[in-house]
Amino acid sequence: MILVINDKCDFCGACVAVCPVDCIDLYEARIEIQKSCIDCVLCVWICPVETLAPQGAMGVDVCEATTTAS
Repeated sequence: MILVINDKCDFCGACVAVCPVDCIDLYEARIEIQKSCIDCVLCVWICPVETLAPQGAMGVDVCEATTTAS
């Protein structure tokens, strides 16, 4: 599962472009990752501002990270 730290996102869209299963939705003020995510972590590596992190990542405050599954 990929965690999203929405307050860090600059909404560049790099994660959306690299997702092989097209499961990332970029909205005006948030990112949502759908249940169809395959945890390839390409979005994590491409993100220039470290908005995304794999679940269990060191240094990610669970209170500031959100997960969304629609």
